[in-house]
Amino acid sequence: MEQISSRTKWLLTGLALVITLFHLVPFYILITTSLKKVGDFTSKWAFPTTFDTENFALAWEQANLGNAFINTAIITICAAVLLIFFGSMAAYALARRTTKLNKYVYMLFVGVMVIPPLTALVPLYRLVVDVGLMNTHLVAILNNVAAFMPLTIFLYAGFIRSTIPKELEEAARIDGASTLGVFFRIVFPLLKPITATVLIISSVYIWNDYQFAIFFLQDSSVQTLTVALAGFFGQNSSQLNLVAAAALMASLPMVIVFLFLQRFFIEGLAAGSVKG
Repeated sequence: MEQISSRTKWLLTGLALVITLFHLVPFYILITTSLKKVGDFTSKWAFPTTFDTENFALAWEQANLGNAFINTAIITICAAVLLIFFGSMAAYALARRTTKLNKYVYMLFVGVMVIPPLTALVPLYRLVVDVGLMNTHLVAILNNVAAFMPLTIFLYAGFIRSTIPKELEEAARIDGASTLGVFFRIVFPLLKPITATVLIISSVYIWNDYQFAIFFLQDSSVQTLTVALAGFFGQNSSQLNLVAAAALMASLPMVIVFLFLQRFFIEGLAAGSVKG
C-alpha cells in the first residue's frame, strides 16, 4: 500500500512539474524575445548571447507606458479597494442574517455571475454617453466594481459561513461592541486569506481588461495598458523585441502581487467556495 501511495505521489509531482513548465514556456519566450537586438531572427528558443536592455526604454517611451501604467494603477487600486470594502460588508450581512429576503438577494448575486458582462455592453455604452462619463477613470472603476461584486460577495460569504465561528462575534457583542465594531475589529482581520484571493482575482482581470477599456477609454490620456499595448503592437508588428519588452513590463506588477499573496490564495479560494 505504501508503494502504491509513493508511486502516486511521484506521479502527481511529475504531472505538476510538467504543467508548471508548460505554463512557463510563454514567459521564457517573452523574456528571450525582449532581450534580443533589432534584426535578431534567431530561434525563439535560443537565449540571446548579448542583452539589449534598450528595448525596454524604447518600448516605454514609444508606447507611452508611463501614462498607461498610472491610469491602470488608479483604476485597479480604486476598484479593488471598493470591492473589498463593500463586498466584505455585504457578504457579512448576507451570511449572518439568514432572512428570506437575504437568501433571495444572495441567489440573485450568484445568478448574475453566469451572465456574460458583454451582454450589457450596448445599454451600458448608451448610459455612459448620456451621463457624460466617457473617457474617465470613474466609468472604468464603477464598471469593474459592478462586474466583480457578485463573485466577491460569493467568496466572502462562503468564507464567513465556513471559517469564522459565531461565538467570536457573540463574545464581542456581550462586551458592548456594535455591529460595525464586530465586523471591523473581529471579522475583517480574519478575512485575510479570502481578501488576498479577491484581490488577486479582481486585480488581474481589471489590470488586463481590454474589452470594456477599448470602448470607454478611447482618449490617449486615459488609455490603460491593454489598449496602449494593442496600439503599439499594431504599429510595431515587425519589431517583436519592442512589443515583447512592453508586454513584459506590463505584466510584472501582477506577477509581483501574486508572489506576495500566493500563500493566502489557495486557502482563501478553497474556503470561500465551500458553502453557497
